[in-house]
Amino acid sequence: MAWRSCSVLCRLTGGDPFLCSVRGGSRWPGSLQQRCGFRKAARKPEPKKPEDLVPAHTEPSEPVVQNRAPMQPPFSSPRTFTRLVRPFLFTVGFTGCSFGAAAIWQYEALKSRVQGYFDGVRADWLEKVRPQKRGDLRREINQWWNSLTEGQKTVTGIIAANAVVFCCWRVPSLQRLMVRYFTSNPASKSLCSPMLLSTFSHFSFFHMAANMYVLWSFSTSAVSMLGREQFMAVYLSAGVISTFVSYVCKMASGRFSPSLGASGAIMTVLAAVCTKMPEAKLAIIFLPMFTFSAANALKAIVALDAAGLVLGWKLFDHAAHLGGAMFGIWYILFGHDLIWRNREPFVKLWHELRTRGGGGGPGGAV
Repeated sequence: MAWRSCSVLCRLTGGDPFLCSVRGGSRWPGSLQQRCGFRKAARKPEPKKPEDLVPAHTEPSEPVVQNRAPMQPPFSSPRTFTRLVRPFLFTVGFTGCSFGAAAIWQYEALKSRVQGYFDGVRADWLEKVRPQKRGDLRREINQWWNSLTEGQKTVTGIIAANAVVFCCWRVPSLQRLMVRYFTSNPASKSLCSPMLLSTFSHFSFFHMAANMYVLWSFSTSAVSMLGREQFMAVYLSAGVISTFVSYVCKMASGRFSPSLGASGAIMTVLAAVCTKMPEAKLAIIFLPMFTFSAANALKAIVALDAAGLVLGWKLFDHAAHLGGAMFGIWYILFGHDLIWRNREPFVKLWHELRTRGGGGGPGGAV
């Protein structure tokens, strides 16, 4: 799993150092540090009064202590739950839009699949007639792509997006933008957009590699169980929901620290697969000789994150992990029937709008 709340020292470009924490386990470079602490306040010279003049042989007076004024923290941290109203509305709205878009995507995919059936037959015939080129890079890439499962093809775009964001963290001129929009913090000025963008954000390469490996490993089972459209809706919604749970816990505890990483969404995928297939055998990558059931693995992970949340462990964002796991379990037990199986009225409405707008041709009755 990925870490979401390890304390590191970061300094923004041209800034002074401040202590913050992210969902990564590595230290940020000096270029990402900003100051936190106290600084000496300028003291205006005061004119000496006659009574302050003492003879040279008089005992020296008690030394004057320099006053220090604390610097304003980079993030305000008001412990008021009214700040969670906008994130809550964003979570509900984004989740609804995700599943609505997934239903439309599935409708359009099925429609184009039916309309393109004969085009596919013609393309296969041309492929057989056309002479094969040796060493054709495009053909090699197509063969590799066709060898992937539907789930692996689906998560390839997610992995690519995470890799792009990881590279953006290495650009010094983007540091302020990345900290503001690609790390989630309930005390930050930007509350809603980081709930989604931080799901694709990793500062440590090992952090990203571990998360993407787990996602790749569970992608085949998850997509075959849900379908690619429903899987994408669940994954994106899980990233926002897990971040909102993290917001609530940070507000309740008063521990305001930035977080980032895909672990909340990946915990949803893992929990969904383990709940649907509890007898499946899992193993640790470095210890393949030890196997255990998916149900036992899920119980152990949930218990570990619950203990970390109660005991205040700071290496991971345990609240986000628990939020993602609970959402995955709930969706398999209740959410699929409550949300996805009730999408038919929405799809019919979309079909009517599309047909009325002239989009329904010969295959418009799909």
